[in-house]
Amino acid sequence: MSAEMVLSVSSSWQRIDAWLAVHAPTTLALLRPAVAADELESVQRALGVQLSVELRESLSCHNGVSEWTSLLPEQAPLGAADIAEHRRMCLEIASDNDGLVARPWDDEPWWHPLWVPWAVSADGNAHVIDLRPGDEAGRLGWAGHSGGGDFSDSWPGLATYLHAVSRALYSGGGVREMYPYLTPGGQLWWDFGQDCRCLNDEPLIPAPLGLG
Repeated sequence: MSAEMVLSVSSSWQRIDAWLAVHAPTTLALLRPAVAADELESVQRALGVQLSVELRESLSCHNGVSEWTSLLPEQAPLGAADIAEHRRMCLEIASDNDGLVARPWDDEPWWHPLWVPWAVSADGNAHVIDLRPGDEAGRLGWAGHSGGGDFSDSWPGLATYLHAVSRALYSGGGVREMYPYLTPGGQLWWDFGQDCRCLNDEPLIPAPLGLG
C-alpha cells in the first residue's frame, strides 16, 4: 500500500457500492443505509469509548448489513448497535473468565476494553479495531473464540483494508490470499485461492474487474 495513495473509507465504499450495483446487486441490497446521528451518539455513550474516525466514517456509509454475507474477505460489517452488543458480550465473557489479561503463552488477552469489533466472520470471530494508544492505534486484528487476540497480520487501519478490497474488485488480485467470486444467485463471495470453482456444489465464477 505504501506505493499508492490509500483512498478514504467513504471513497472505497463508494467504489465497492458501484461495483456491487453492476455485478452483485443481491449483495448490495443487504447493505444498510447510513447510521442515524442520534443512534451513533447513543452507541458511543453505551460503549464508553470514542469510535475511531474511520469507523464513524464507515458507519456513515453503511450501518452494517441486514444479514451475514461474504461482502468482505472473511467477514461482514456490523451495525452500530451490533458493535455495542458484541463488545458488551465479549467484555462480560472476558470478565467472568479472566480473559482481560494476556496469558503467559499469548501476546494478547482474549479481549481488551479498547478493542472495538467492526465486523464478524461466519463463525463469530471479530475483526477488531485496536484503540489502545501508541503508534499502532487504529490497526485491525482478530479476536476469536479461543486464544488471545491476534495482530500478527494486522492492517494499519480500516481505510487501508477497504482500499485493498476496492482495488481487488477493480484491478484484480487478492486480499491476503482471498479472491472475489460471484455465486449463481448474484452474490459476492470471497474464497482462498484463485482456482475456486464451486461453493456447496454451486458454480463460482471469478469476479469481473471494474464496471465494464
